[in-house]
Amino acid sequence: MKKITYREYLEYIEKYDEITIEDKTIKLEPIRIRRFYPEEKELTDISTTVWSFPKRGSWATHRGDYRGNWPPQMARALILKYTKPGDTVLDPMIGSGTTCIEAKLLGRNCIGVDINYNAVILTLHRLYWLEKNIEKHSREELEKLLITNGVDASLNDILDAKIEIYHGDACRLDKIDSDIIDLVATHPPYLNIIKYGRRREKIVNDLSLTRSLKEYLELMKKISSEIYRVLKPGHHLGILVGDTRIHKHYVPITHYVLQVLLDTGFILREEIVKIQHKMKTTREIWSKLKQRDFLLIYHEKLFILRKPVDDREYKKYKYSVKQDFIKLEF
Repeated sequence: MKKITYREYLEYIEKYDEITIEDKTIKLEPIRIRRFYPEEKELTDISTTVWSFPKRGSWATHRGDYRGNWPPQMARALILKYTKPGDTVLDPMIGSGTTCIEAKLLGRNCIGVDINYNAVILTLHRLYWLEKNIEKHSREELEKLLITNGVDASLNDILDAKIEIYHGDACRLDKIDSDIIDLVATHPPYLNIIKYGRRREKIVNDLSLTRSLKEYLELMKKISSEIYRVLKPGHHLGILVGDTRIHKHYVPITHYVLQVLLDTGFILREEIVKIQHKMKTTREIWSKLKQRDFLLIYHEKLFILRKPVDDREYKKYKYSVKQDFIKLEF
């Protein structure tokens, strides 16, 4: 892991005005924020195990530049539910920095890591302009915003929140001590579905470039072990994963990933289905139903898991942990 600072980001944009992720070019232009917090219509019901966000959040410096980055509503929900102001959140696969931005807006410290240097630069770009926009407002204006939006943090919590961004591998979080993280919130790539890096870049251990399910799960096992190590006992991991199809048959990646996490020692707290949006229209689906011999995958799964405090607690929740009669070998 190597810490990347604003200084390095500013040096980068002196030479380049864009980055490429998933073969999509994103301009590194100044960002003007129209609103710091979500509108009511962007915050749908999250009191059940089915979550749906028809409108992807676009407040602060959040942008839906490419497929595969998770909606800020999910990061926000996890942070509000499982942390308090001043706590530390980790996202070991930051992508465009959604988790880090929400942590800052809610007065939480955050450590963000990504194996793709372009993702690191994009995250720093969005954090930089978030802070620049905050600086334009008076304390009175900002405090009024917090009250209006029901934020549980004080202005000092938000201004003091420390965000550290690293270029590194989620399989080896060597700059993070054990048992210090209050929440891990992340959205890993789904088995070669969306390639965030490019093969010619030869990014070692990039989940999005794995060539087989076996290789993918081997990396997930290493990532799971590192997350478990750095997370405080009794604290939570929220991880969004999705399934795919190969040869028109369903590949339950979510099932395999959950098994890896349980094998690591986590306790399953919640399993939430997130509905996908902006894919095909209902009319298109019905008109092509007979021609297509498989169903479209319109959901992802958010697993919320807990690191047990001790063996006694692990045994207490024996039906929500690894079952010895279920074996996953790869």
